[in-house]
Amino acid sequence: MENHSHPKTKWHHYIWAFLAGICLINTLPHFINGIIGNNFPSAFADPPGEGLSSPEYNILWAMINFILGYLFLHLGKVTKSQNKFLKIIFITGCWVMAFFLAYYFGGIMSKYQ
Repeated sequence: MENHSHPKTKWHHYIWAFLAGICLINTLPHFINGIIGNNFPSAFADPPGEGLSSPEYNILWAMINFILGYLFLHLGKVTKSQNKFLKIIFITGCWVMAFFLAYYFGGIMSKYQ
């Protein structure tokens, strides 16, 4: 009898796990700036990622990232797997995106101060 409670980890689960970390971390700056009423760069800005978007567009972009991150988390079977390396890949995606965003938005926002 096969145990379906712990699915076998395949190569694509690692990719989904990494992408889940990226999307879920990208939710944070857009959601936080949106709910406190700040204009902040988003994919909807002109030019995309450099111009400032309204708080409403930032909340929308945060929700898109959250939904994609949740979907990727599910596709990667991160929460169902006992594979610790899969969880490390997810956390690595989080850290990579966090450092990238700090660097990227630090440069963009310095133009507006």
